[in-house]
Amino acid sequence: MPEYLVFFLMVAVFAVMAMGCKLPIGISLVISAVAGALLGSQGVPVRHLIEGSFGYFDTILIIVTAMIFMRVLQVSGILDTITSLLLRTFYKRKFSLLMTVMVIIMFPGMITGSSTVAVLSTGTLIAPVLIKLGLPKVKTAALIAMGAILGMIAPPVNILVMIMGGGVDMPYVGLTIPLLIIVIPLAIIISLWLGYKDIRIIDQARMQEILPESLEKKVGLRLYLPLLIVFVLMLTQSLSLPLIPDIGIPAIFLVGSLAGTFSGRRFNFFTATQEALQAAMPILCILAGVGMFIQIMTLTGGRGWIVLSFLSLPQALLYGGIATSMPLFGAVSAYGSASILGVPFILALINKNAIITSSALSAIAGLGDLMPPTALAGIFAAQVVGEKNYFKVLRYCLVPAFFELVMGIGVLLLSPLIEKLL
Repeated sequence: MPEYLVFFLMVAVFAVMAMGCKLPIGISLVISAVAGALLGSQGVPVRHLIEGSFGYFDTILIIVTAMIFMRVLQVSGILDTITSLLLRTFYKRKFSLLMTVMVIIMFPGMITGSSTVAVLSTGTLIAPVLIKLGLPKVKTAALIAMGAILGMIAPPVNILVMIMGGGVDMPYVGLTIPLLIIVIPLAIIISLWLGYKDIRIIDQARMQEILPESLEKKVGLRLYLPLLIVFVLMLTQSLSLPLIPDIGIPAIFLVGSLAGTFSGRRFNFFTATQEALQAAMPILCILAGVGMFIQIMTLTGGRGWIVLSFLSLPQALLYGGIATSMPLFGAVSAYGSASILGVPFILALINKNAIITSSALSAIAGLGDLMPPTALAGIFAAQVVGEKNYFKVLRYCLVPAFFELVMGIGVLLLSPLIEKLL
């Protein structure tokens, strides 16, 4: 059977499992990988399936430890305190308030590289505040969904770039400025577009009523110790200072998590760890499934066919292919889109700076979290505000998503100029 036919049948099996049978995305990917191996006359290659499931083991470790860190920030009261402090400081002006809200929503995604985590942590924290400030619940959900996606592609942890970098042997360094060039303008434009018209400023007394509890007066500056430790360790790692070992991002998050056990409200660390792992499991299953899917694609020749097909496209069609295929394939998984399509697109644009290219592609791939039927950011954001029809949320995400797509393609086109400026 031709390799391209095996690939399309794998995608078809996935669509039937995920949309028709309503199976979890990770399980659907595993079934489609096994089906692809059988269709490609490879039997059930257990070795390749196991190798594939460990393909993103480094990324899985980062997500697990980052989720534990985020859970520690939640249960210790640190996240509530920071949210309360920022909103009390910047609530008097619409622009400042919206920028503060966007940063709060983005923060978990910046730490974990997952939009889902951002929606379910600070999204749930900030949604009641936004609704009481006059923002309609559907727009609130759209703002949370878009902020979560921007957090996913923002530094310091961008899982999409890590996945693409692993496919082209590109180290995860030098990405902070290119990613900020994309994220900062989008954060400003999208928050103003969705919120400036409807949100209203209220007096200090009413603001105090709707803010989460702050532990700053009870605990003092010790409360911020976990964040300070993580920031300092990440900074020293990026600067490559002599005599200071590179312990890795997972270890940094674990050290910060342990510091959180005595920084704020008392809690059971092992219970918090179990809750974090339970919340992370769907994402980890998707990554393991994507790894298997890609391993079988490689085994049956489907991945090579995709790479050769994109490499042979003229430049004009190539950019059109990037703009359409990466978000659409995100209906499978944004992580899968980054791996299956991101790597060949980087190779097709080999004449451009790979760091800038991968940064732009991650912004485009991130839009996959708005694509039905999975639409993780949109579905969870709708649930947070109590909206049953998530398509109402996606409708308000269309224009902001278009802004992000234009920004991603624009950075790709202007990559030589950006490289000179940097």
